[in-house]
Amino acid sequence: MVGLRGLAAGAAEDWPEFRGPTGQGISTVTGLPVEWSATKNVVWKVAVPGSGWSSPAISDGKIFLTTGVRNAGGGVALRTLALDAATGRTLWDAEIFSATEASVEPMHDKNSPASPTPIIEGDRVYVHFGHHGTACLDRAGKILWRNNRLRYDPLHGNGGSPALVGDLLVFNADGTNSPFVAALDKRTGELVWKAARAVEVRQHFSFCTPLVITVGGRAQIITPGSGAVSALDPKDGREIWRVRYGQGYSVVPRPVFAHGLVFVATGFNRADLLAIRPDGEGDVTDTHIAWRTTKGAPLTPSVVVVGDELYAVADSGVASCFDAKTGAVHWQEKIEGNYSASPITAEGRVYFLSEEGVGTVLKAARTFEKLAVSKLGERTLASYAVVPGALLIRGEKHLFRIAGPAAAR
Repeated sequence: MVGLRGLAAGAAEDWPEFRGPTGQGISTVTGLPVEWSATKNVVWKVAVPGSGWSSPAISDGKIFLTTGVRNAGGGVALRTLALDAATGRTLWDAEIFSATEASVEPMHDKNSPASPTPIIEGDRVYVHFGHHGTACLDRAGKILWRNNRLRYDPLHGNGGSPALVGDLLVFNADGTNSPFVAALDKRTGELVWKAARAVEVRQHFSFCTPLVITVGGRAQIITPGSGAVSALDPKDGREIWRVRYGQGYSVVPRPVFAHGLVFVATGFNRADLLAIRPDGEGDVTDTHIAWRTTKGAPLTPSVVVVGDELYAVADSGVASCFDAKTGAVHWQEKIEGNYSASPITAEGRVYFLSEEGVGTVLKAARTFEKLAVSKLGERTLASYAVVPGALLIRGEKHLFRIAGPAAAR
């Protein structure tokens, strides 16, 4: 039997990691807004200090964000903020790595010092800053442990978020050379295992977030990198299976798992979208790809599955609806803007968010139907987060809580 990690208790109220409670952009809440503007349906708008493209993570009425705050000498301190979800008021602001510990080298203009999204489990908040380090805090902002010993040479800065599996916090460390996947003991921050990527590619760097799935009662860590996607055994990091996809590099989209298939987009220079059966062993490139396409495949945004359909948006703004099981195209249409943020789904709708701050809401259907286009007026690369009746949107300078008309009044 092929299954997904079940929703935790309270998942309808919480958005505890990148792409929500399943890590795949699926929300079960109701009453979300369909349209908004910089003022319409805005419950609150608060300035966020520093710079960061991490998405909000929410648990038990608290929002957790990471950011990099530049000091007078030009250094950047890496910080974590907790805000009240109802009011946007800052509850605490903790420095995780000082400006002297985290020298932020030149990075891509679409990256930031704080791009990975926090992940919350129980009374612990895990924050990750890529090659700068990883830390665990309690919900009051006290640092419980830090680990900044896993150094590697990134290109364009940090990117992928961590994932939890059992007692492990896992993340990709795909730098310019010697890429690897790391697993830390979530209780202490100590390294449990480190799995090298044995893939021959010209460009090693990527920025992907792993996804944990269960296949036949066995957990797999699905971890795309340059040149290949691998499924790793959480016990020791041993590779269960892999699918090669040539020279694809700078891989960003988080995998999605539905209908017994793992969906992976393969990165620059030309993206492929692959549907893979995850029940194999070893190199299954020639046997376990159910379907693949280049047309409409995203380089940066993750995909989302609603029912039998898979929805994607290419970075250039071409939105697509595929049959998730076969790859057949139901429609492909241009929507406004350029795209980095990953779409979400709720209440039979698909929500897209462009880099220019334009939110486009489509009906989740085999025919193209645009429900609303909303302009926030602020650059936005972070992905949506969801709380009951409201969306949280992180812009370049502000965090917005956008509610349906009833809640916004």
